[in-house]
Amino acid sequence: MKTSFILALALAAAAVSATAPAFADEYGKHPFYLHALSDLRSAAWQVDHRRPEDGQVSQDEMIVRDEVAAAINDLQRAAWLDGKSLQWQPPTDAWLPREGRLHAAADLLRKVHSDVAREEDDPRSRPFQQHGLAHVDAALDAAQHAIGDVRRHDMRRE
Repeated sequence: MKTSFILALALAAAAVSATAPAFADEYGKHPFYLHALSDLRSAAWQVDHRRPEDGQVSQDEMIVRDEVAAAINDLQRAAWLDGKSLQWQPPTDAWLPREGRLHAAADLLRKVHSDVAREEDDPRSRPFQQHGLAHVDAALDAAQHAIGDVRRHDMRRE
């Protein structure tokens, strides 16, 4: 009786360990859309949470926020078509620089571009991937322009 219990327990442990790799791959072999979405949300947070000393919101910052929102929308559709669970939100990938929130947003957007620009094998997802990439690139351009505006403004004060 005792050996049959131990045997049953060993079989159960073997069954659980055999299915563990399947759970590790639950969100697909390439969760790049999900990582990109987390980084986009972090970039949006960086742009939205201004400090009082940052001055007035620039037109470029509003463009960054609008483009990030559009990229999130497109990449959520691409991720859903790719079979990814949109409830799973991995942590942000990018290291945030000390230079400030716009630099952090730009670094996150570069990481998003790297994640999203990978080859997409699902033809239904490709248009959303390409539109999302275009929005990410537009947001990155606007963020870099805003960084330049801040530098020029700081130089005038000195």
